[in-house]
Amino acid sequence: MDEIILLKLGELVLKGLNRRTFEDRLIANARRRLQAHGKFKVYTKQSTMYVEPQDDSCDLDGAWEAMRRLFGVVGLSRARACAKDADIMLATAIEYLGDRLSAARTFKVESRRADKTFPMTSIQLSQYVGGELDEKYPNLKVDVRHPELTVYLEVRDYAAYVHADPEPGAGGLPVGVGGRAVSLLSGGIDSPVASWMIAKRGIALDMVHFFSYPYTSEEAKQKVLDLAKILTPWCGRLTVHVVPFTAIQEELRRRCPEELFTVLMRRFMMRIAEKVAQRCGAGALVTGESLGQVASQTLDAMRATTAVTSLPILRPVVGMDKEEIIRVARRIGTFETSILPYEDCCTVFTPRHPRLHPMPGELEAAEAALDVDGLVAAAVDGIERVRV
Repeated sequence: MDEIILLKLGELVLKGLNRRTFEDRLIANARRRLQAHGKFKVYTKQSTMYVEPQDDSCDLDGAWEAMRRLFGVVGLSRARACAKDADIMLATAIEYLGDRLSAARTFKVESRRADKTFPMTSIQLSQYVGGELDEKYPNLKVDVRHPELTVYLEVRDYAAYVHADPEPGAGGLPVGVGGRAVSLLSGGIDSPVASWMIAKRGIALDMVHFFSYPYTSEEAKQKVLDLAKILTPWCGRLTVHVVPFTAIQEELRRRCPEELFTVLMRRFMMRIAEKVAQRCGAGALVTGESLGQVASQTLDAMRATTAVTSLPILRPVVGMDKEEIIRVARRIGTFETSILPYEDCCTVFTPRHPRLHPMPGELEAAEAALDVDGLVAAAVDGIERVRV
C-alpha cells in the first residue's frame, strides 16, 4: 500500500456532542487545501485524520506542506500502510525507515492497538519488532526514555501504519468554527501576526487595508496583498477590502488639532471596519495593537478608538512585546515582507507630539468640525475588493 499522511487531532477530541461539527469543518478545510495537489481521500477515525492519495499523480510533498499549516491538527506523520501482521509490519519498518534506522544511535518502538481484535498486545508488538530491529541494526541501542528515533506502529480498523517521529502541526481550531471577523491589515509586523493568531482560534477572516494614495505607493499596497497571500495557507481564502483613506486624512489635517490626528484616524478606521463587518456578516474586529507600543496604543487611546464601534475588538498581541511578535512573524513567514521599506498610511501626516492620553469629550469636539458620516460613507463606497 502507498504512503499516506496521518493527522492527529487536538482540541477537537474534547468537544463532546459538538465534535462532529468541528471534524466536518476540518475535513472540508483539508480537502480545499489539497485540491491543488491532486485527488486525495480524507476521512477521520479514532481521533486521527487520514489523507490518502488516490493515484500516482498526487503531489504528496505539496500535500504535506499544506497540512502543516492546517489549524486543528496538532501532529502529522508520513506513514506507510500495510497488512495487520507483525512480520509484515517489521518488514515495512525496515523498508520504509531503513535509512533512518541506519543513521540513528538509539531507538524505541511504540505501538498503539486501536483494533482490539489484533492478537498481540501493544507491549508484545513493540517488544517483538524492537527486538528484531535491534538484532538487524548493530548501530542501534534501545533507549525507552530519550530515543533518537521512535518507530511507531499503529494497528487500526482498516490497516496497520508504520511511521517515525511525528512533526508538530499548526494546532488551534479549524478555521470557520468560531465565526467570522474583520482584521485591520497594515504593512507592518504586528497585524499579520494578530490575524494568524485569531485564525488559529477558528475564526474566518476578511481583511481591511487603508490605502492613502498618492502619499502611499502602489508598492505599499502590493506589499499588503503579498502579506495576505502568505497568510492564506494558514487562514484559508481571504478577501482584502482596500479602503481609499486619503480624503479622510486630508480632512483631519485641515480641520482638527494636530496632536489628536493619530487617535482620530484610528476612530475612522474602526467606523469603516465596522461597516465592512456588517457587509461580511462578521461579529468582531481584529487589530495588531500592542499596549504602549505607539501613541495610538495607550490604554486611553485604545479606549477612545473602541468607543466608536459596537463590535468587540480582538487584540491577540496586546500583551506581547516586539521581540515576541517578531518570533511569531518569522515562524509564519510574514516578517521579511513586513520589513520591506514601503510607507504605510499610519505614517502619513504623523504629528510631532501626538496626544497619548486624550481627554473625555475632546475627540468628539474635534470631530464636530467634520462630516463624519459622509466621510465614512464615501470611503466605504470606494472600497476595492481583492480576492487572494
